[in-house]
Amino acid sequence: MATKIRLQRGGRKSYAFYRIVIADARAPRDGRFTEKIGTYNPNTNPATVDLNFDRALYWVETGAQPTDTVRNILSNEGVYLMKHLRTGIKKGAFDEATAQKKFDAWKEAKVKGFNAVREMELKSKKDAAAKELEAEKKINETIAKKVAEKKAAAVAAQQEAETAPAEEAPAEA
Repeated sequence: MATKIRLQRGGRKSYAFYRIVIADARAPRDGRFTEKIGTYNPNTNPATVDLNFDRALYWVETGAQPTDTVRNILSNEGVYLMKHLRTGIKKGAFDEATAQKKFDAWKEAKVKGFNAVREMELKSKKDAAAKELEAEKKINETIAKKVAEKKAAAVAAQQEAETAPAEEAPAEA
């Protein structure tokens, strides 16, 4: 049986949500599958991946062929790196402790990169919000000045109207 690791679509229209499944290559996309090993949600930023690492590694080592998107997901999660390290262990290039240290160092660097990207996004959002707030304050100040000028003009006109009839009335008598 030719086994594939692929995405099974779910979710509503224009809001896709995928399961990462092991399926026979002849089965339809959303049809029967052997095992579900995770989920993939491309709607979040960054995309959310929940993966059973051990089962994914087992199936990759067994020979299941992933689709292009799933290969990228597995690569980003480190499944292919671990497969590579296990091959090195089998060949005697290094021991299991060294392989685990290499994998942990890679994972730590990956997490630092994700955190740096998230911090940059948060900082840019805060900066954009601060700029919008400053622009809004300037607009509000100009509007407040215009309103104050209109009120001052109205008060001055009202005072002129009150003083002008009082001066005209005694002049006639």
